Amino acid sequence: MARMDDGYATTINVGGTLFYEKVVTPPGVDGGGPIDITLMANTKWRTFAAKALMTLANASATVAYDPACYDEIIDLVNVNGSIVVTFPDTHTLTFYGWLNSFIPNECAEGGVPTAEIEIIASNQNAGVETAPVYA
Repeated sequence: MARMDDGYATTINVGGTLFYEKVVTPPGVDGGGPIDITLMANTKWRTFAAKALMTLANASATVAYDPACYDEIIDLVNVNGSIVVTFPDTHTLTFYGWLNSFIPNECAEGGVPTAEIEIIASNQNAGVETAPVYA
């Protein structure tokens, strides 16, 4: 496996072409922390076990957008669907989730309108557990 030397041009597709990525933070993986299995029989150390389930952590991005698309952006909030992160080497991470928030940054002369978006992974499609796929 080769190391990726440059994160340029990672993209995240939620809502087609409504957003133009400036910075992308792909989702992480969280094991949920330890289960404390320490017993009175332990003599020196607390003991722990790993949980069985994992969480696909939130993804986020700073994006440029067209303010004329507000209605379309609003229609994406809280709607579960397929999200695709494409890495510079063309590998993809596809998962189910939704646009949780769209928070515009200040608009100023000489700058394109940008916003912060947050995507929450649901890991389910129509009620069926669906794992993320890296391809």
